[in-house]
Amino acid sequence: MTDLTEAPGTGGSGGEDASLRVLQRVVMPVDRDLDVLKLYVEGEIARGADAVAASTEAEAALDAPGDDVGRRSVVVPVGRRVSFATYFNAFPASYWRRWTSVEDVVLRVRARGEGTVIVYRSSSKGHAQRVASVRIDSETSQEETFELSLRPFIDGGWYWMDILAGERDAVLERAEWCAAPGTAGGHVRQGRVSLGITTFNRPSFCVDQLLALGRAGEVLDVVDRIYVVDQGDEKVRDDDRFAEAADALGARLRLIEQPNLGGSGGFSRAMDETLQAGTSDYVLLLDDDVVTETEGVLRAVAFSDFARTPTIVGGHMFNLFVRSQLHAYGEVIAKYRWWWEEAPSTWREHDFAKPAVPEALIEASGPNARPRKSSGSLRQTPWLHRRVDVDYNGWWMCMIPVDVLRKIGLSMPMFIKWDDAEYCVRAGAAGFPTVSLPGMAAWHVPWQDKDDGIDWQAYFHERNRLVTALLHSPYDRGGNLVKESFIITVKHALAMQYSAAELMLSAIEDVLTGPGHLHGGIAGKLAEINAFRTAFPDAQNRPSHEEFPPVRRNKPPKRGRGFTAPRGKVNVLASAMLGTVKQLRPLDPGARGNPQVVVPHIDRHWGLLSQVDSALVSSADGTKVAWYQRDPERFRRILKRASVLHARLSREWPELAGRYRAAMDELASPEAWRRTFESAEQAAPARPSRSGGE
Repeated sequence: MTDLTEAPGTGGSGGEDASLRVLQRVVMPVDRDLDVLKLYVEGEIARGADAVAASTEAEAALDAPGDDVGRRSVVVPVGRRVSFATYFNAFPASYWRRWTSVEDVVLRVRARGEGTVIVYRSSSKGHAQRVASVRIDSETSQEETFELSLRPFIDGGWYWMDILAGERDAVLERAEWCAAPGTAGGHVRQGRVSLGITTFNRPSFCVDQLLALGRAGEVLDVVDRIYVVDQGDEKVRDDDRFAEAADALGARLRLIEQPNLGGSGGFSRAMDETLQAGTSDYVLLLDDDVVTETEGVLRAVAFSDFARTPTIVGGHMFNLFVRSQLHAYGEVIAKYRWWWEEAPSTWREHDFAKPAVPEALIEASGPNARPRKSSGSLRQTPWLHRRVDVDYNGWWMCMIPVDVLRKIGLSMPMFIKWDDAEYCVRAGAAGFPTVSLPGMAAWHVPWQDKDDGIDWQAYFHERNRLVTALLHSPYDRGGNLVKESFIITVKHALAMQYSAAELMLSAIEDVLTGPGHLHGGIAGKLAEINAFRTAFPDAQNRPSHEEFPPVRRNKPPKRGRGFTAPRGKVNVLASAMLGTVKQLRPLDPGARGNPQVVVPHIDRHWGLLSQVDSALVSSADGTKVAWYQRDPERFRRILKRASVLHARLSREWPELAGRYRAAMDELASPEAWRRTFESAEQAAPARPSRSGGE
């Protein structure tokens, strides 16, 4: 019998109410990866006759047979307790309270055996309280429901349940969070979604994702189409397993091959195909290098169906290599400097599987000494209970209503970088918010293993950051952006990263020509950049140090001191001044024939590199080495050109901003993109579109 003494929740038993609209199902991980188990359940569960500690060992138990265990069911062993106060299975009540018309939810639980189901809620401060409970004592399935109000969740908070087994095992057969009938949420039409996957030379990764979608069961019931926009030379259709994926997905799958127009070109194609098909309410954008929790598709559609206004619903990003680590709980744009950063009161790289660390002991860095890393379960981490409002969500997993596409158009033709942030900012200005929804997520290759700030992408980082600021910055002349851009350019030059510095300056030159270059150069710019970089030693990578001459120095370090990066504001400024002076001095004669020092990627700081004439520097992913070589004449040219271009950019900013804003609607229009698709196809060999199952 349900304990009703712990209001505001109420519970009752009876048959399943088919009129309830399911918002979020309790699920278990698809695979046997113990690294992700604590994202789904805390405590001990059983697989067959064996117990599995969600925080510890026993992979063998995950292989144990048993009909009681599956994607939605678990066994709680005798005397054990499990909690679903976890990222994927707690209910993010504050997000539903803030953004949707749902006022009450129903937790529906079907279980058997002996035990107690206990429902909890938290406040925005992370304080937990018991809401209601019910006793399970039956060898046959017993269904219980709890009606729960969303009123207390304005600023934050979650609902979740625990299960405590008695003298016999307790078996959870399934549980789901539903919209209560008769509330303002009521019932809404079931939305439909198309998926858009943009891929470039990752056929195996992409087919893995298609196979996972093919096994996703009820998820496919809400999917109209899956558009795979293949822009690479290594074709998805040539993967040995593609036929299997195509058979599983059938007519839903459409493979589109087009020239490489970057992420913005690929995603815009998926957006436009969805618009033209006219059957879907939403398009869900997915990166090709992610592993998706497919349940997030259903959750995103349900959230959007009940949203008070058309809303962009984004998923969080977890680290593909440390799968319990959350990249960011929410992201915003620092408006004055116009750069990405984590939302206030959140921390990057939170690890749900590691023990909680007291905030006083968390590593601090940055100008405001904010903690950078955090760990602990949902229960142990108070800041995870605050509702976090965001400016944008990355397009590793992000769902956009078709109504938004019709109102503001497609992506800006940015090729890569900033397209997702710009789109969400533009949508927000038009009255369409973005929500990063807990429980909707994908695992993605982490940024720390990429060199995208100094490789060919340096051009797109700079150009698209400037264009986005010209379109949306509320500050005259972009706030601190122009100054910061100049400083970054000089840092690259001091570090002998001349290719990155030159690409940044080329980006500014293109921005100064006006908005016409965006569509005009999207198909050919990458080839132009790659050809340009061949003239720079810092852009030529080889697989090992042995590919270069041996390290040698004509003079030993002064007083036996090695090269180190400066620490502290005074030392940083002094290092910049001394580095600039050194850059203008003649080279050590031996530095052209032999690198002077080996610099691991972790130590690759401009303050260190500015002290030497040449260095072997490893890449972020540890697979390559480049030989940086100081060039005094090139440094002089970069410094002069950077000064002139940044001064001109600041001077012309108001006029440029007016031109870009006037062209914004046309740049993002489906018609403009269709012309770009057509011209790109005409300039390349014909590539037919293919459909799965044909």
